[in-house]
Amino acid sequence: MAETSYPKLQETIWHEKLDNGLEVFVLPKPGFTKTYATFTTRYGSVDNHFIPPGGQPIKVPDGIAHFLEHKMFEEPEGDIFSTFASQGASANAYTSFDRTVYLFTATHEVAANLDTLLHFVQNPYFTDENVEKEKGIIVQEIDMYKDNPDWRVYFGLIEAMYSKHPVHIDIAGTAESVRSITKEMLYDCYHTFYHPTNMTLFVVGGVDPKETLEQVKRDQAGKTFPPGGEIKRLFEPEPDEVTTEKKELQLPVSLPKCLFGFKEEQTEGGDAVRRELASKLMLEALLGSSSALYQQLYDDNLISDGFGHEYNTGPGYSFSMIGGETRDPDELVSRVSDALYAAARDGIAPEIFERTRRKRIGSFLRMMNSPESIASEFTRYRHLGGDLFTLVEVYESLTLEEVNARLKEHANPDRRAISIVRSGNA
Repeated sequence: MAETSYPKLQETIWHEKLDNGLEVFVLPKPGFTKTYATFTTRYGSVDNHFIPPGGQPIKVPDGIAHFLEHKMFEEPEGDIFSTFASQGASANAYTSFDRTVYLFTATHEVAANLDTLLHFVQNPYFTDENVEKEKGIIVQEIDMYKDNPDWRVYFGLIEAMYSKHPVHIDIAGTAESVRSITKEMLYDCYHTFYHPTNMTLFVVGGVDPKETLEQVKRDQAGKTFPPGGEIKRLFEPEPDEVTTEKKELQLPVSLPKCLFGFKEEQTEGGDAVRRELASKLMLEALLGSSSALYQQLYDDNLISDGFGHEYNTGPGYSFSMIGGETRDPDELVSRVSDALYAAARDGIAPEIFERTRRKRIGSFLRMMNSPESIASEFTRYRHLGGDLFTLVEVYESLTLEEVNARLKEHANPDRRAISIVRSGNA
């Protein structure tokens, strides 16, 4: 059992890698009444082609990671949500491109809820009948999102960028792919990706770290798992260029929705974290709510408070995403792009860089008061090869020259793609 202290943040995290390979992290927050726990597997929607440890290549239907997440909550005696509710906890789960997270939050009976979390995630129950029943539920969910303009403009941009990498495929899959999923496929994916060696348990809140770690160790010692091994994820080579420069569709919206961004190669290891923070800093400096450009666009009624930006990176993909609702998508893309290209040429002003860096650090420090955000972001950065609790040091070490070089590299007009949902009938 190891302790790691972070004096700048006044935090101490406890960590142990168990004999079965499960990594357990506990962050005590004295004075907090709420405890938040996440049980995460490094398995998401992009993992549709892989070689399990000691096995042969397997290609599974799109959306199977999301399908598996849904089915994990079903047990022979009923729905696990009711168990959590009876213990005063709120439980949930979500599937992203590269991970699946099961979680609960509770103010009491934390030990009982932690046992429940470990039990249901490590005891799958799939039958032909319950798998068939779930197909109809998920197909309805897919159909519902077809009418969601925010979802359509979001995935429209990713589809415009990527042609080979599975990041461009809807996390839930398609109606056709979902209908082809079988119980046997689910068990294959479960036994490959839900092995303790591919999972992380994170507990944060008003807990005793030693008691929590001992509880988890007792629980895991009573379970048997086959030996783990390396999972090889298989991806087709992705072209450098975007698939299409602009993707448009019509839906009944009051104002058009527009997102655009730049596609680039993904960097792994510690470089991925540094590059992500430099990218977020440059976008905030140029497009954040305190920037001159944001104010100009707002005054010209081109954007609303919903205008924003983000930077996404994961296994085999990295891209920025900029936009929101606008009365004129074409003018918005033109003006923001021109501003980015000009900044890439001339550089970000030193005073803007320093002000934005302080703002990013301030936002991070405020986030440290949110157990939910800490748990979610800790695992994500760990998967990137970094440490959430050292991000302040990374921000402090970034230089203006480094961020300007990042901007010049990223704002490449040949790698820009646009997604627009215009007002009209689908």
